[in-house]
Parts: sequence; structure tokens; C-alpha cells
Amino acid sequence: MRTADFDYQLPEELIAQHPLPQRDSARLLVLERASGRLEHHLFNELPKLLRPGDLLILNDSRVIPARLFATKASTGARIELFLLQRLEDVPTGSGEIWQALARPARRLQAGEQLLLGDGFCCRIAESEGQGLFKVVFPTGCDVLSGLARYGQMPLPPYIHRPAAADDAENYQTVYALHPGSVAAPTAGLHFSPQLLAELRATGIETASVTLHVGLGTFRPVQAELVEEHRMHAEAYTITGQTAAAINCARHQGRRVVCVGTTAVRTLESAVRAAANGNVEVVAGSSTTDIFIYPGGPGFRVTDALITNFHLPQSTLLMLVCAFATRQDILDAYAEAINQRYRFFSYGDAMLIL
Repeated sequence: MRTADFDYQLPEELIAQHPLPQRDSARLLVLERASGRLEHHLFNELPKLLRPGDLLILNDSRVIPARLFATKASTGARIELFLLQRLEDVPTGSGEIWQALARPARRLQAGEQLLLGDGFCCRIAESEGQGLFKVVFPTGCDVLSGLARYGQMPLPPYIHRPAAADDAENYQTVYALHPGSVAAPTAGLHFSPQLLAELRATGIETASVTLHVGLGTFRPVQAELVEEHRMHAEAYTITGQTAAAINCARHQGRRVVCVGTTAVRTLESAVRAAANGNVEVVAGSSTTDIFIYPGGPGFRVTDALITNFHLPQSTLLMLVCAFATRQDILDAYAEAINQRYRFFSYGDAMLIL
């Protein structure tokens, strides 16, 4: 399967540059997989579109202000540093080691000291190629506090404006808890506290997983053939309470509705065969590099999906095409473009049933 098979033409003016004033007022395109039928709704109509007993799976990862502007201690040259993830294999006494993207990468060599703010600094440990580096923060350095003081919210490059003060709240789900993502799980941006309360009042349950969005989610596909793309691993956690809720819903024949592709990848990475021959979700913390695309790994837990509109030729679009069909999704995108829906992170949403 060719990566070019997942292309489509999007007018630039449909790329949302700002969030809506009210989170749950986004438009919602509903696709029925069995028939291919499309319906136009608003996101705040979700309680009427789901069923009592449905279980919504939310990704409660919190976006960190991961974009930093540094200067080289040796020359004063400006460097943009984008922290991706804290690495677990940290040698004792070496401080925190993070993986980061840097540009211009050609200016950086191992041992280079980068000044990030008053007393906040790091050192280039090694290059991993393609603009990726391992950077080391000194022992005792509170990296998250440093990011809170000097970092910026990592808005995607298709948002053609600097990060604003209100992006710190807007580019974050209302249920975000655990810091670690460098991009928002954007399907969740549409939920307001009021909408969540209404969903629960109508008998729709919620449970949370944590997948820290990193390079695996947003790295472009550069391979000509889809099957040749390799995902970068991302860390996830499923609590015992969430695993039990999912397995109970499945046992009772209730739907598991994933909010976003990151929730899908978390659940489908944690499925195991049970002794009775069924499948169940297993609690725990791990990493996943699962790549879901048409003809690849299937869906053993996910019954319905809430998702935003994704970039052409992206792994996110490929996952959504695998959940429905490529043609149905591309037809739905064509309808959304015709109806002037807003696309990407701050854009509108789809519900695929």
C-alpha cells in the first residue's frame, strides 16, 4: 500500500489557527461504518449520539511546554530545542536524559552546552541523526519546573502564529493529569466539564488511560510504502481500574468508545488472549510502537472512535482509514471540506460508529 494513497487536497484556509470560544461547540461529522452514511452534528450533541452504557476512554496525558529557545555557551548562536521524552535508561548520577529535536542541527556537537534560562541548562550528549539528540540536564535539575518557566506550548507547525498565553489552557484537555505529552491528544480538546457531566448523567461511563504523545504520533511518513514506516515508541499506562472497566464493558456487550487515536493505540497495544479464548485489556505500564493501517494490525477492543481531521499521508489518517475504510474516510473528508469544516488540532471532529 502506497503512502500517496492517503493523500487529499485541503484548502489552507480550513486549517484552524485558533480554538473556538466554547470547546464543545465544534462541528461533528458522524460516519456510520456499516452503511457509509454521514450526518452533520455539533459536538455538544454527543450524549444523544452515544448509548447509555457506552464506555468512553480518555487519554489524560498533559502537554508540557516542550519548546525551548537556547543559546550555545561557546558562541551565543540561537538554537531551538524541542524536548520529546525523558529517557528511562538514565545512568545513576548523570542527571535527567531527554530525547530532543534541535534546529539548526548542524551547529550541534556532543559536549555542547546550551543555556536555556537563568540557571537552566543542558548538554548535548550525542546525535541520533535526523535532527534528534540526547541531551543531559544536570543532577538535581527540575526539568519540568524549568519548562514551566522558560518553555512554550508546542503548537504544531501548521498553526502559523506564535504560541499565545491562552494556548497554555486551550491546548490542553480539561481532564489532563499526567505531564509528558509534547502534542495534545486533540480529540479530547472538545470536551468541556459540562459536557462530561451530561454524558455521565445519561449513563455513559468514562475511564482514563495515559499515553504520552511523542514523535511516534506526529512524525511524518517518509517511506513510499506504508508497511515500511516504523513508529517511534511512546510510553503508556493503563490502571487496574481502567482495565477492569474495559473488560467488564466488553463482557456485558457494551461499546468501548475511544477518544482519539492515542487511546486506540494504547488499548490495542495492551490486548491479550484470556484463558477462555476471549481477549482482555491488561493493566500496566509499557511502551508501544504499534502502527495501525489498512491491512495491518486490527481492532480487538475499539468499537467506536472520536477523532479530529488529520494531516494527509499521516499515520493518524491511516489508523482512521483502517477503522472504517480508506474510501469512506476520504469521502467523509471530501464532504467535510465541501461543508467548510475546520481541520487539524484546533479544528472540528468526527464520530465513527
